[in-house]
Amino acid sequence: MKKGYIKLLTFEIVIIAILLLNSFVLSILNRYIYILFLAIILVFFKIIFGFEKDRNRYWKSICLEVIIYLLIFFLAYYLLGLFTGFYKTINYFNFRSIRDILTPIVILIILKEILRYMMLKKSEGSKLSVIMTTILFIIFDITFFAGSQHFQNFYDFFVFIATILLPYISKNVIGSYISIHDGYKPTILFYLVMELYTYVIPIIPNPNHYIYSLIHLLVPFALLYRLYIFYKRDRDEKIESAKQSKEILGLIPCTIIIGILVYFTSGYFRYHAIVIGSGSMVPALYKGDVVLVEKKHNDIEKLEVGQVIAVNYENTIIVHRIAKKINVEGQTIIYTKGDANNNIDSYKVTKEMIYGLVNVRIPYIGFLPVWLRNL
Repeated sequence: MKKGYIKLLTFEIVIIAILLLNSFVLSILNRYIYILFLAIILVFFKIIFGFEKDRNRYWKSICLEVIIYLLIFFLAYYLLGLFTGFYKTINYFNFRSIRDILTPIVILIILKEILRYMMLKKSEGSKLSVIMTTILFIIFDITFFAGSQHFQNFYDFFVFIATILLPYISKNVIGSYISIHDGYKPTILFYLVMELYTYVIPIIPNPNHYIYSLIHLLVPFALLYRLYIFYKRDRDEKIESAKQSKEILGLIPCTIIIGILVYFTSGYFRYHAIVIGSGSMVPALYKGDVVLVEKKHNDIEKLEVGQVIAVNYENTIIVHRIAKKINVEGQTIIYTKGDANNNIDSYKVTKEMIYGLVNVRIPYIGFLPVWLRNL
């Protein structure tokens, strides 16, 4: 082994030791100290090894490939959300969140990927150096993004493996692969999107731990395969740019359609599309129909007998017709009934239970979600 490789491996082992010491003993590195720590590492690296210029001529094409792939991923991910549901993220667009969360993540990703590129360039194809560099950044990502881990039982350890360790191994394998072939710019783009989307997109799909783990484990490897195919093709920059532009344009209509579907199915906006899951409203509504509900929580006085409404009864949305409306001691009470039912519903509907007014029926397009739910 060359002397330069030994020096690089020693340098990386020292950094790994510091990160592990901080995780298990010291716990002094917060987000800003991490950035300072990384900046110091870069300075020492330049003094000891020197810097390499990023001269990769195809980095723009690779960035376009990454963008296309991520668009496809988010289209598929949000389609999955139509079945798993969505959750509303915290609003991070305020001064404190931008200062304490978003800005440190952006700065750290940029510094981290520059350092990764420099280390991989100095490894000059040594498999041991590449593996050690990848391990280093797996540990770095876990300690920065996931923080200290405390395992109370085996299940906690399993969740850590499934939702944190395996996804970060996958991300760093693709990060090292892209960095070796086309520099740090595409890896910065990939990491910025994958680490920041949960902060900047207000509605996120809500899969369980197992589905989440599987998705974030396989997505980087699928990108790895896409780039492997790309490297085997003719890499004439003008031809590739033309093909990539057409592919992006082709994805725009799909993105708009998925955006509209998410708007209507997430339940966080004025209109909410709800799938009818029973036959209680036949013949007006059939099982598998989708109804568009306009949310009106405080308009119970304006509702009339005969209108179809959505009611939140014991955390279940029920779509039935208003059968009776009475006033009891100044409070309006509604009784509902399914058109196919013989009796009026046993519960009283108060103003707080009104979810919304049913405006539009779309026949049968919700049959697949109903079928999957009943499996």
